[in-house]
Amino acid sequence: MDGAGRLTRSLRSLGPQADLKAAAIGAVVLAREYVGAWLARRRQRPAKKPPVIDREPPNRFILLVERYLPRRVGLAATVAILLGSAGFGIVKGGHVEEFVTALSDTRNALANAAGFRITTVGINGRRQLSQDEVLAIGGVNGRSSLLFLDAETVRDRLKANPWIADATILKLYPGRLQIDIVERTAFALWQENGRLSVIAADGAVLEPYVSRRFLNLPLVVGKGADSRAKDFLALLDRYPQVRAVTKAAIFVGERRWNLRLKDGLDIRLPEYDVGNALAVLSKLDKEEKLFSRDIVAVDMRLPDRLIVQLSEEAGKARDELFKDKKTKKKAGDSA
Repeated sequence: MDGAGRLTRSLRSLGPQADLKAAAIGAVVLAREYVGAWLARRRQRPAKKPPVIDREPPNRFILLVERYLPRRVGLAATVAILLGSAGFGIVKGGHVEEFVTALSDTRNALANAAGFRITTVGINGRRQLSQDEVLAIGGVNGRSSLLFLDAETVRDRLKANPWIADATILKLYPGRLQIDIVERTAFALWQENGRLSVIAADGAVLEPYVSRRFLNLPLVVGKGADSRAKDFLALLDRYPQVRAVTKAAIFVGERRWNLRLKDGLDIRLPEYDVGNALAVLSKLDKEEKLFSRDIVAVDMRLPDRLIVQLSEEAGKARDELFKDKKTKKKAGDSA
């Protein structure tokens, strides 16, 4: 301005900076106006409505279902179908027992964890069976819990065993189990069709004969002898002289008894009045030593007579004796 050039240089040095600042301010103003206009248009634009799908009106049944069917019934039906399919697969695959066992073990494990584990077991009345055998028969094991143990089921399982006539089960919480059993007693050996079994007095088969501890039991043979042995052997006990030499009692035709003595002699008893026949036998042995004679059978089936069958040797000796007597008699007559 004054010709020295100072102001001119100052303006030249500030010129570019002022231009940049002015440009920036202008850009900001334009951007703000643009954004404001865009927001104004968004406010004025109507909201989009969801697309409407045209469909035919539902029939009356569907309307009733939609109106009265409880909510979430579809979810329940789906769960039911899935459970049914799983159950069908378990049954069809033959895994029912495994599934029930696993479910029972899980339930018992929870009860044991809660303090209902069986810690003490008392068993009274056993003689033939061991404690482990009684528990195994009753289905009680280390996984069982007292809470979920079914006493009636255990009792039924025990009574199903032929050795156990009756049982009582007591659950004493939190962890004691008391089992009282009534055992049957081995009464006799029973033979039928070549099979030998140990039976109780009521005829129940206790077990196959495999142990020598039952060797001294009386032997009964034949179909039906198991259920009739108690009464007949009680009658036979009234005649100890006959009972002492009896090896086996044989039930014939499910009607009557034969006796097989220890020396092989067969006594054929009548169907009725057996006690009287045994009394006659006992008297004949005392007076005539019947059981010591050389005979093989005594037939008492006829009520008015007793038939004795000699052994083969005794029969030959008897025939020879008759021949000698006959020869002597003829010689005497001729003289």
